[in-house]
Amino acid sequence: MSVKIDLAAAVLCGGRGERLRPLTDYFQKTMIPIGEKKRPLLEYIVRLLAHHGVSHVAMLVGYRMDEIRNYFRDGAGFGVKVTYSKDPSSGCGSLGALSNALRTGKIPPCETLVVYYGDILSDLDITELVRTHREQNADATLVLSKGYTLPVGVAEVKGHRVVRMQEKPRLDVSVTMGCMTLGQRAMRVAAMADSGSKGDLMSDFVPKLLRRKFIVAAYHTKGIWHDVGTITSFEKANAELRDDMLSYL
Repeated sequence: MSVKIDLAAAVLCGGRGERLRPLTDYFQKTMIPIGEKKRPLLEYIVRLLAHHGVSHVAMLVGYRMDEIRNYFRDGAGFGVKVTYSKDPSSGCGSLGALSNALRTGKIPPCETLVVYYGDILSDLDITELVRTHREQNADATLVLSKGYTLPVGVAEVKGHRVVRMQEKPRLDVSVTMGCMTLGQRAMRVAAMADSGSKGDLMSDFVPKLLRRKFIVAAYHTKGIWHDVGTITSFEKANAELRDDMLSYL
């Protein structure tokens, strides 16, 4: 793969958003208005990428793709070049969508690729993420957040008796945020995947890199991030989000 540009991004925005119904009966999942000025969720992502110097954004689209095309067009109004890669099948998973975009050239040859899930709203420092990725000489770098609060209570049981109860405890684990960077070796592996498969980037692709002894680095973010994948999480983000929280607006 010949290198032509330094940094590009692929945004996964082809899903039907079943967990966001009934909102997705009216909007494509990534085009749901959110925040003070009711910008589409995807606009926050594009503005974040542009703010950190990403020159080319490939949108991996499928369901209700015209809503996205009609809004962003070629990306000039947002300071980036936008291309669109239509998912090869309705059952295509995130790995298949990425493979298809790489094979068809919708993602241009690049040194580093930022992969961003279209239902994640954040103030991720992409500049620092890419710097960390390159300093670690990594094939891939996962964006992680430290700590996870369980949405349910947990009982400690001895024998047949509950001896301790914790309501929604916070676990000291590193959880994936829905974003990663890929170097050229990892991009080649992704491009060789079956573009029509239901394979998943997190549960299939990353474990494959680890099995092949590729270098997968960790980048912990302490900033704002919301996984806007359900009605409950959307309502929480919409209530909490203010423009002055995000440096790129």
